[in-house]
Amino acid sequence: MDNDIELPPFTLTRQIYRVLVMYYQDGKKQSEIAEATHLSVATVNRMIRQGRDSGMVEITIKSPFLSAHQLELDLAAIGALQEVVVAPNITGGEEGDLQVVGAAAAEFLLGRVKDGDVITLTGGKGVSAMVDALSTTRKYRVEVVPALGCVQGKHYTDVNHVASELAAKLGGRAYQIHAPLFADNEEQRRMLMEISQVHQVLQQAREADIAIVGLGSIHASSSSYYDLNPSARHASDSVESSGACSELLAHLLDARGQPASFTDNQRLVSLTLDELRRIPFSFAVAAGSNKVEPASSVLRGRYLKGMVTDEATAAGIIELSQPLSRTFSRTGENPS
Repeated sequence: MDNDIELPPFTLTRQIYRVLVMYYQDGKKQSEIAEATHLSVATVNRMIRQGRDSGMVEITIKSPFLSAHQLELDLAAIGALQEVVVAPNITGGEEGDLQVVGAAAAEFLLGRVKDGDVITLTGGKGVSAMVDALSTTRKYRVEVVPALGCVQGKHYTDVNHVASELAAKLGGRAYQIHAPLFADNEEQRRMLMEISQVHQVLQQAREADIAIVGLGSIHASSSSYYDLNPSARHASDSVESSGACSELLAHLLDARGQPASFTDNQRLVSLTLDELRRIPFSFAVAAGSNKVEPASSVLRGRYLKGMVTDEATAAGIIELSQPLSRTFSRTGENPS
């Protein structure tokens, strides 16, 4: 029996409400609703449409990607970034999260790289995770060059090794730098920077189209900075007193993203921070709780154009940035 007849407004509204509940909450098909209410399928369809049009239905989508999108917007605002990718935390562990972020960074790079590009990079776990995850059947006519000197004893994450691996996977050409990351003193640094091979590699890095960097922690027990500069471990008081809280291109930075007053910054065989800023597109690969403070510092320094990270790290950066911004506001300082 089909009771598809004109009904008083109140009765019609109740009938529409009943149909909406059965359709949206109970998950019934329109044919099942028609059978249960003795209405035609066409009438049920019309009631559902009428209910939506009258504002009786509100649809809320809950998705990790919606949350990630908001995190991306917030991070971009903090660091004046052009592009941000926030990968979901789906593994339950920071090592697994790093692999997920590495895969996201690899996809991000493939979406930007083109024939003729020069790519400069650092070493480190984040950049290495990206290179490990990268897979493409296309060959790119690119050149990959180190952005800084090399470190003995850290082959897997050393910049020369990572540059070679990335070039091999992209089908391009890698260049090596044959100079230590830290010279013994400023005079030796000047001499190393003037060596023809070192000068040529760093000049290529200065003229790169894309820069990919890792971010180093200072205070954590697993601090990557002390892997780069072991002698600084014995001068931890000097590191602490300099106000350093992050490392970028082996330069120590303070909470505002400005170079810390640490003498080892003057011994670096590396691109300068200003040279990094001038590269058309640069992005960091960072994941894990020990990257929150370094990333927050680097974003305030406005050195980068992009970032690839995970949800937990992104949320930590945003949370850390809010109280610090208020502190600078009260003291009249500019956090950027």
